[in-house]
Amino acid sequence: MPTFKDIQEAYEILKSVVRRTPLERSKTFSHMIKANVYLKEENLQTTGSFKIRGAYNKIYHLTREERKIGVVCASAGNHAQGVAYASTLMGVKSTVFMPIYTPPTKIIATKSYGATVVLEGITYDDAALAAKKYAEEKKMTFVHAFNDDFVIAGQGTIGIEIFEVLPQVDVILVPIGGGGLIGGIALACKTLKPKAKIIGVEAEGAQSMKLSLEQNKIVPLKSIMTIADGIAVKTPKELTFSLAQQYVDEVVTVNDEEIANALYLLLQRTKLVVEPAGAVSLAALLSKKVSFPKNNVVAVLSGGNVNLSLLTQIIERGMMRNKLLVKVSVTALDKPKVLKDLLAILADFGANVQAIAHDRCTTAVPVGYVKIVITFQTLGKEQIEMIKKEFDRKKVKYHILS
Repeated sequence: MPTFKDIQEAYEILKSVVRRTPLERSKTFSHMIKANVYLKEENLQTTGSFKIRGAYNKIYHLTREERKIGVVCASAGNHAQGVAYASTLMGVKSTVFMPIYTPPTKIIATKSYGATVVLEGITYDDAALAAKKYAEEKKMTFVHAFNDDFVIAGQGTIGIEIFEVLPQVDVILVPIGGGGLIGGIALACKTLKPKAKIIGVEAEGAQSMKLSLEQNKIVPLKSIMTIADGIAVKTPKELTFSLAQQYVDEVVTVNDEEIANALYLLLQRTKLVVEPAGAVSLAALLSKKVSFPKNNVVAVLSGGNVNLSLLTQIIERGMMRNKLLVKVSVTALDKPKVLKDLLAILADFGANVQAIAHDRCTTAVPVGYVKIVITFQTLGKEQIEMIKKEFDRKKVKYHILS
Protein backbone atom coordinates (compact mmCIF):
# COMPACT_ATOMS: atom_id res chain seq x y z
CA MET A 1 0.00 0.00 0.00
CA PRO A 2 1.34 3.44 -0.88
CA THR A 3 1.63 5.94 1.95
CA PHE A 4 1.21 9.69 2.19
CA LYS A 5 4.99 9.94 2.41
CA ASP A 6 5.18 8.25 -1.02
CA ILE A 7 2.83 10.91 -2.41
CA GLN A 8 4.93 13.69 -0.89
CA GLU A 9 8.05 12.19 -2.47
CA ALA A 10 6.29 11.97 -5.83
CA TYR A 11 5.19 15.58 -5.47
CA GLU A 12 8.83 16.70 -5.23
CA ILE A 13 9.88 14.48 -8.16
CA LEU A 14 7.10 15.77 -10.40
CA LYS A 15 7.46 19.47 -9.62
CA SER A 16 9.71 20.12 -12.60
CA VAL A 17 7.90 17.70 -14.94
CA VAL A 18 4.13 18.17 -14.75
CA ARG A 19 1.99 21.25 -14.93
CA ARG A 20 0.37 22.53 -11.77
CA THR A 21 -3.07 22.56 -13.34
CA PRO A 22 -5.63 25.24 -12.39
CA LEU A 23 -8.20 24.77 -9.64
CA GLU A 24 -10.82 27.33 -10.58
CA ARG A 25 -14.21 28.18 -9.16
CA SER A 26 -16.96 28.06 -11.78
CA LYS A 27 -19.61 30.73 -11.30
CA THR A 28 -21.91 28.98 -13.78
CA PHE A 29 -21.81 25.53 -12.19
CA SER A 30 -21.80 26.95 -8.67
CA HIS A 31 -25.09 28.72 -9.50
CA MET A 32 -26.56 25.62 -11.18
CA ILE A 33 -25.61 23.24 -8.37
CA LYS A 34 -26.07 25.63 -5.41
CA ALA A 35 -22.58 24.95 -4.08
CA ASN A 36 -19.10 26.39 -4.51
CA VAL A 37 -17.94 24.27 -7.44
CA TYR A 38 -14.26 24.16 -8.32
CA LEU A 39 -12.83 22.44 -11.37
CA LYS A 40 -9.42 20.74 -11.13
CA GLU A 41 -8.40 21.01 -14.77
CA GLU A 42 -6.20 18.00 -15.45
CA ASN A 43 -7.48 18.14 -19.03
CA LEU A 44 -4.87 20.91 -19.38
CA GLN A 45 -2.09 18.64 -18.10
CA THR A 46 0.91 17.66 -20.23
CA THR A 47 -0.26 14.88 -22.64
CA GLY A 48 -3.87 15.90 -21.96
CA SER A 49 -4.53 13.96 -18.75
CA PHE A 50 -3.37 13.21 -15.21
CA LYS A 51 -1.65 9.98 -16.29
CA ILE A 52 1.77 11.57 -16.80
CA ARG A 53 2.01 11.91 -13.00
CA GLY A 54 1.86 8.21 -12.16
CA ALA A 55 3.75 7.08 -15.26
CA TYR A 56 6.70 9.37 -14.66
CA ASN A 57 6.89 8.52 -10.96
CA LYS A 58 6.93 4.79 -11.75
CA ILE A 59 9.60 4.96 -14.46
CA TYR A 60 11.68 7.35 -12.34
CA HIS A 61 11.98 4.62 -9.70
CA LEU A 62 13.18 1.90 -12.10
CA THR A 63 16.72 0.61 -11.77
CA ARG A 64 19.32 1.52 -14.39
CA GLU A 65 19.12 -2.01 -15.80
CA GLU A 66 15.31 -1.90 -16.00
CA ARG A 67 15.49 1.39 -17.87
CA LYS A 68 17.91 -0.10 -20.39
CA ILE A 69 15.53 -2.96 -21.24
CA GLY A 70 12.45 -0.73 -21.51
CA VAL A 71 8.84 -0.63 -20.36
CA VAL A 72 5.49 -1.99 -21.55
CA CYS A 73 1.99 -0.81 -20.70
CA ALA A 74 -1.64 -1.27 -21.69
CA SER A 75 -4.02 1.63 -22.02
CA ALA A 76 -7.18 2.97 -23.64
CA GLY A 77 -5.15 6.06 -24.46
CA ASN A 78 -4.24 8.42 -21.61
CA HIS A 79 -1.92 6.10 -19.67
CA ALA A 80 -0.34 5.21 -23.00
CA GLN A 81 0.50 8.83 -23.68
CA GLY A 82 1.76 9.34 -20.15
CA VAL A 83 4.07 6.33 -20.34
CA ALA A 84 5.28 7.26 -23.83
CA TYR A 85 6.05 10.85 -22.85
CA ALA A 86 7.66 9.97 -19.52
CA SER A 87 9.77 7.23 -21.12
CA THR A 88 11.04 9.56 -23.82
CA LEU A 89 11.96 12.20 -21.22
CA MET A 90 14.11 9.61 -19.43
CA GLY A 91 15.48 7.92 -22.56
CA VAL A 92 13.59 4.68 -21.99
CA LYS A 93 12.13 2.52 -24.79
CA SER A 94 8.35 2.07 -24.47
CA THR A 95 5.86 -0.34 -26.07
CA VAL A 96 2.16 0.35 -25.62
CA PHE A 97 -0.73 -2.09 -26.09
CA MET A 98 -4.08 -0.44 -26.84
CA PRO A 99 -7.58 -1.85 -27.52
CA ILE A 100 -8.36 -1.99 -31.24
CA TYR A 101 -11.20 0.54 -30.90
CA THR A 102 -9.04 3.20 -29.26
CA PRO A 103 -9.81 6.63 -30.80
CA PRO A 104 -7.31 7.40 -33.61
CA THR A 105 -6.33 10.69 -31.98
CA LYS A 106 -4.98 8.83 -28.94
CA ILE A 107 -3.07 6.32 -31.07
CA ILE A 108 -1.47 9.09 -33.12
CA ALA A 109 -0.58 11.08 -29.99
CA THR A 110 0.98 8.03 -28.30
CA LYS A 111 3.18 7.36 -31.33
CA SER A 112 4.17 11.03 -31.48
CA TYR A 113 5.48 10.82 -27.92
CA GLY A 114 7.88 8.07 -28.99
CA ALA A 115 6.18 4.76 -28.16
CA THR A 116 5.71 1.66 -30.30
CA VAL A 117 1.95 0.98 -30.42
CA VAL A 118 0.39 -2.50 -30.64
CA LEU A 119 -3.42 -2.76 -31.07
CA GLU A 120 -4.78 -5.81 -29.26
CA GLY A 121 -8.19 -6.83 -27.84
CA ILE A 122 -11.58 -5.19 -27.50
CA THR A 123 -11.19 -3.73 -23.98
CA TYR A 124 -8.44 -2.44 -21.73
CA ASP A 125 -8.38 -5.77 -19.91
CA ASP A 126 -7.74 -7.64 -23.17
CA ALA A 127 -4.88 -5.30 -24.05
CA ALA A 128 -3.45 -5.66 -20.55
CA LEU A 129 -3.26 -9.46 -20.81
CA ALA A 130 -1.38 -9.20 -24.10
CA ALA A 131 0.94 -6.53 -22.72
CA LYS A 132 1.83 -8.58 -19.64
CA LYS A 133 2.64 -11.62 -21.79
CA TYR A 134 4.85 -9.49 -24.03
CA ALA A 135 6.63 -7.94 -21.03
CA GLU A 136 7.41 -11.39 -19.60
CA GLU A 137 8.78 -12.61 -22.93
CA LYS A 138 10.99 -9.54 -23.42
CA LYS A 139 11.95 -9.17 -19.73
CA MET A 140 10.60 -5.62 -19.81
CA THR A 141 8.94 -3.78 -16.91
CA PHE A 142 5.16 -3.70 -17.08
CA VAL A 143 3.83 -0.28 -16.00
CA HIS A 144 0.32 -0.94 -14.76
CA ALA A 145 -2.25 1.78 -15.42
CA PHE A 146 -3.45 1.85 -11.81
CA ASN A 147 -2.48 -1.16 -9.66
CA ASP A 148 0.97 0.08 -8.66
CA ASP A 149 2.28 1.93 -5.59
CA PHE A 150 4.37 4.43 -7.56
CA VAL A 151 1.61 5.09 -10.10
CA ILE A 152 -0.96 5.70 -7.35
CA ALA A 153 1.46 7.94 -5.46
CA GLY A 154 1.98 10.01 -8.61
CA GLN A 155 -1.75 10.45 -9.14
CA GLY A 156 -2.11 11.37 -5.48
CA THR A 157 -0.11 14.56 -6.03
CA ILE A 158 -3.34 16.05 -7.39
CA GLY A 159 -4.74 15.77 -3.86
CA ILE A 160 -1.87 17.81 -2.44
CA GLU A 161 -2.35 20.47 -5.14
CA ILE A 162 -6.07 20.70 -4.38
CA PHE A 163 -5.46 21.10 -0.66
CA GLU A 164 -2.74 23.73 -1.14
CA VAL A 165 -5.11 25.93 -3.14
CA LEU A 166 -8.32 25.08 -1.27
CA PRO A 167 -7.56 23.86 2.28
CA GLN A 168 -11.24 24.38 3.15
CA VAL A 169 -12.34 21.76 0.60
CA ASP A 170 -15.37 19.72 1.73
CA VAL A 171 -15.97 17.27 -1.12
CA ILE A 172 -13.90 15.93 -4.02
CA LEU A 173 -15.50 14.04 -6.90
CA VAL A 174 -13.13 11.81 -8.84
CA PRO A 175 -13.64 9.65 -11.95
CA ILE A 176 -13.04 5.92 -11.41
CA GLY A 177 -11.72 3.52 -14.02
CA GLY A 178 -9.33 1.15 -12.35
CA GLY A 179 -9.17 3.27 -9.20
CA GLY A 180 -5.60 4.56 -9.21
CA LEU A 181 -6.59 8.22 -9.47
CA ILE A 182 -9.17 8.16 -6.70
CA GLY A 183 -6.93 5.93 -4.56
CA GLY A 184 -4.09 8.44 -4.64
CA ILE A 185 -6.27 11.53 -4.23
CA ALA A 186 -8.28 9.95 -1.43
CA LEU A 187 -5.16 8.89 0.47
CA ALA A 188 -3.67 12.39 0.18
CA CYS A 189 -6.82 14.30 1.07
CA LYS A 190 -7.95 12.05 3.91
CA THR A 191 -4.49 12.49 5.42
CA LEU A 192 -4.57 16.28 5.05
CA LYS A 193 -8.24 16.67 5.98
CA PRO A 194 -9.90 13.51 7.33
CA LYS A 195 -13.39 15.07 7.28
CA ALA A 196 -13.29 15.77 3.54
CA LYS A 197 -15.61 13.49 1.56
CA ILE A 198 -14.27 11.55 -1.42
CA ILE A 199 -16.92 10.61 -3.98
CA GLY A 200 -16.07 8.28 -6.85
CA VAL A 201 -17.93 8.48 -10.15
CA GLU A 202 -18.18 5.64 -12.66
CA ALA A 203 -19.92 5.28 -15.99
CA GLU A 204 -23.17 3.35 -15.61
CA GLY A 205 -21.99 0.91 -18.27
CA ALA A 206 -18.70 0.19 -16.47
CA GLN A 207 -19.42 0.25 -12.72
CA SER A 208 -16.95 -2.39 -11.58
CA MET A 209 -15.73 -0.53 -8.46
CA LYS A 210 -19.24 0.32 -7.25
CA LEU A 211 -20.41 -3.28 -7.54
CA SER A 212 -17.23 -4.56 -5.90
CA LEU A 213 -17.60 -2.23 -2.92
CA GLU A 214 -21.27 -3.15 -2.52
CA GLN A 215 -20.43 -6.86 -2.46
CA ASN A 216 -17.25 -6.38 -0.42
CA LYS A 217 -15.19 -8.31 -2.98
CA ILE A 218 -13.76 -7.69 -6.43
CA VAL A 219 -16.51 -8.28 -8.99
CA PRO A 220 -15.37 -8.54 -12.65
CA LEU A 221 -17.84 -7.25 -15.21
CA LYS A 222 -18.72 -9.51 -18.13
CA SER A 223 -19.05 -6.59 -20.51
CA ILE A 224 -18.76 -2.81 -20.55
CA MET A 225 -20.52 -0.22 -22.70
CA THR A 226 -19.92 3.52 -22.38
CA ILE A 227 -18.69 6.51 -24.34
CA ALA A 228 -16.26 7.13 -21.47
CA ASP A 229 -13.55 4.83 -22.85
CA GLY A 230 -10.93 6.26 -20.47
CA ILE A 231 -12.68 4.68 -17.47
CA ALA A 232 -14.02 1.55 -19.18
CA VAL A 233 -12.37 -1.05 -16.93
CA LYS A 234 -13.89 -4.46 -16.23
CA THR A 235 -12.07 -5.24 -13.00
CA PRO A 236 -10.53 -3.19 -10.19
CA LYS A 237 -7.39 -4.69 -8.67
CA GLU A 238 -6.49 -5.58 -5.09
CA LEU A 239 -4.52 -2.43 -4.39
CA THR A 240 -7.04 0.10 -5.69
CA PHE A 241 -9.96 -1.85 -4.27
CA SER A 242 -8.36 -1.80 -0.80
CA LEU A 243 -7.73 1.95 -1.02
CA ALA A 244 -11.33 2.56 -2.10
CA GLN A 245 -12.63 0.47 0.80
CA GLN A 246 -10.53 2.47 3.24
CA TYR A 247 -10.79 6.03 1.93
CA VAL A 248 -13.70 6.47 -0.51
CA ASP A 249 -17.00 7.57 1.05
CA GLU A 250 -19.34 6.79 -1.83
CA VAL A 251 -19.41 5.73 -5.48
CA VAL A 252 -22.16 6.86 -7.86
CA THR A 253 -22.76 6.27 -11.56
CA VAL A 254 -23.79 8.46 -14.49
CA ASN A 255 -25.16 7.37 -17.85
CA ASP A 256 -23.86 8.38 -21.27
CA GLU A 257 -26.49 11.08 -21.80
CA GLU A 258 -25.54 12.71 -18.50
CA ILE A 259 -21.86 12.51 -19.41
CA ALA A 260 -22.50 14.04 -22.84
CA ASN A 261 -24.51 16.88 -21.31
CA ALA A 262 -21.72 17.69 -18.84
CA LEU A 263 -19.14 17.63 -21.63
CA TYR A 264 -21.27 19.97 -23.75
CA LEU A 265 -21.81 22.42 -20.89
CA LEU A 266 -18.10 22.44 -20.06
CA LEU A 267 -17.32 23.35 -23.64
CA GLN A 268 -20.08 25.97 -23.89
CA ARG A 269 -19.83 27.60 -20.46
CA THR A 270 -16.14 27.25 -19.52
CA LYS A 271 -14.55 26.78 -22.97
CA LEU A 272 -12.83 23.62 -21.70
CA VAL A 273 -12.43 20.58 -23.94
CA VAL A 274 -12.93 17.52 -21.71
CA GLU A 275 -13.19 13.87 -22.69
CA PRO A 276 -16.19 11.80 -21.50
CA ALA A 277 -14.19 10.06 -18.75
CA GLY A 278 -13.01 13.44 -17.50
CA ALA A 279 -16.53 14.87 -17.38
CA VAL A 280 -18.17 12.22 -15.17
CA SER A 281 -17.40 14.03 -11.90
CA LEU A 282 -19.26 17.14 -13.03
CA ALA A 283 -21.99 14.96 -14.58
CA ALA A 284 -22.71 13.49 -11.14
CA LEU A 285 -23.30 16.98 -9.77
CA LEU A 286 -25.37 18.25 -12.69
CA SER A 287 -27.59 15.15 -12.67
CA LYS A 288 -28.00 15.46 -8.89
CA LYS A 289 -26.62 12.00 -8.18
CA VAL A 290 -25.03 13.74 -5.21
CA SER A 291 -25.81 17.10 -3.62
CA PHE A 292 -23.74 19.23 -1.26
CA PRO A 293 -25.45 22.62 -0.88
CA LYS A 294 -23.15 25.52 0.06
CA ASN A 295 -20.13 23.17 0.36
CA ASN A 296 -16.77 23.67 -1.34
CA VAL A 297 -16.91 20.95 -3.97
CA VAL A 298 -14.08 19.99 -6.34
CA ALA A 299 -14.81 18.10 -9.56
CA VAL A 300 -11.66 16.55 -11.01
CA LEU A 301 -11.62 16.85 -14.81
CA SER A 302 -9.20 14.02 -15.42
CA GLY A 303 -8.50 14.41 -19.15
CA GLY A 304 -9.20 16.19 -22.41
CA ASN A 305 -8.23 13.67 -25.09
CA VAL A 306 -11.64 13.40 -26.72
CA ASN A 307 -12.41 11.65 -30.00
CA LEU A 308 -13.19 14.51 -32.40
CA SER A 309 -16.02 12.69 -34.19
CA LEU A 310 -17.67 11.96 -30.83
CA LEU A 311 -17.17 15.59 -29.78
CA THR A 312 -18.92 16.76 -32.95
CA GLN A 313 -21.88 14.48 -32.23
CA ILE A 314 -22.09 15.65 -28.62
CA ILE A 315 -22.00 19.32 -29.68
CA GLU A 316 -24.81 18.82 -32.21
CA ARG A 317 -26.95 16.87 -29.72
CA GLY A 318 -26.31 19.53 -27.09
CA MET A 319 -27.34 22.29 -29.47
CA MET A 320 -30.52 20.38 -30.36
CA ARG A 321 -31.28 19.78 -26.68
CA ASN A 322 -30.92 23.52 -26.03
CA LYS A 323 -32.95 24.46 -29.15
CA LEU A 324 -29.97 26.09 -30.86
CA LEU A 325 -30.01 23.56 -33.71
CA VAL A 326 -33.20 22.24 -35.30
CA LYS A 327 -34.07 19.59 -37.87
CA VAL A 328 -37.46 19.99 -39.50
CA SER A 329 -39.02 17.44 -41.85
CA VAL A 330 -41.47 18.85 -44.40
CA THR A 331 -43.68 16.78 -46.72
CA ALA A 332 -44.74 18.88 -49.73
CA LEU A 333 -45.81 18.67 -53.35
CA ASP A 334 -42.85 17.89 -55.57
CA LYS A 335 -42.91 21.05 -57.68
CA PRO A 336 -40.76 24.17 -58.31
CA LYS A 337 -40.46 26.95 -55.69
CA VAL A 338 -41.49 24.72 -52.74
CA LEU A 339 -37.97 24.68 -51.31
CA LYS A 340 -37.48 28.35 -52.12
CA ASP A 341 -40.63 29.25 -50.16
CA LEU A 342 -39.52 27.20 -47.14
CA LEU A 343 -36.08 28.80 -47.13
CA ALA A 344 -37.65 32.25 -47.45
CA ILE A 345 -39.60 31.65 -44.24
CA LEU A 346 -36.46 30.61 -42.40
CA ALA A 347 -34.51 33.55 -43.82
CA ASP A 348 -37.22 36.03 -42.74
CA PHE A 349 -36.79 34.86 -39.13
CA GLY A 350 -32.96 34.89 -39.25
CA ALA A 351 -32.45 31.12 -39.11
CA ASN A 352 -29.12 29.93 -40.55
CA VAL A 353 -29.54 26.84 -42.75
CA GLN A 354 -26.81 24.20 -42.37
CA ALA A 355 -28.03 21.29 -44.50
CA ILE A 356 -30.85 20.23 -46.81
CA ALA A 357 -31.83 16.67 -47.78
CA HIS A 358 -34.53 15.41 -50.17
CA ASP A 359 -36.25 12.01 -50.14
CA ARG A 360 -38.71 10.88 -52.81
CA CYS A 361 -37.92 7.14 -52.94
CA THR A 362 -39.76 5.86 -49.87
CA THR A 363 -43.21 4.43 -49.29
CA ALA A 364 -43.65 6.88 -46.41
CA VAL A 365 -43.84 9.71 -48.96
CA PRO A 366 -46.96 9.81 -51.20
CA VAL A 367 -46.49 9.74 -54.97
CA GLY A 368 -45.97 13.26 -56.28
CA TYR A 369 -44.64 14.51 -52.94
CA VAL A 370 -41.15 14.97 -51.50
CA LYS A 371 -39.82 14.88 -47.97
CA ILE A 372 -37.40 17.72 -47.28
CA VAL A 373 -35.27 17.70 -44.12
CA ILE A 374 -33.72 21.06 -43.28
CA THR A 375 -31.15 21.53 -40.53
CA PHE A 376 -30.79 25.09 -39.28
CA GLN A 377 -29.37 27.10 -36.40
CA THR A 378 -31.66 29.26 -34.27
CA LEU A 379 -31.45 31.75 -31.43
CA GLY A 380 -33.57 29.58 -29.14
CA LYS A 381 -37.13 28.56 -28.31
CA GLU A 382 -38.81 31.88 -29.12
CA GLN A 383 -37.44 31.94 -32.65
CA ILE A 384 -38.52 28.32 -33.21
CA GLU A 385 -42.05 29.10 -32.03
CA MET A 386 -42.29 32.02 -34.47
CA ILE A 387 -41.15 29.79 -37.34
CA LYS A 388 -43.69 27.12 -36.37
CA LYS A 389 -46.49 29.68 -36.29
CA GLU A 390 -45.55 30.84 -39.79
CA PHE A 391 -45.45 27.24 -41.02
CA ASP A 392 -48.92 26.71 -39.54
CA ARG A 393 -50.24 29.92 -41.09
CA LYS A 394 -49.01 28.83 -44.53
CA LYS A 395 -50.33 25.28 -43.96
CA VAL A 396 -46.89 23.65 -44.25
CA LYS A 397 -46.98 19.97 -43.29
CA TYR A 398 -43.94 19.66 -41.00
CA HIS A 399 -42.47 17.71 -38.11
CA ILE A 400 -39.68 18.85 -35.78
CA LEU A 401 -37.14 16.03 -35.39
CA SER A 402 -35.66 15.49 -31.92
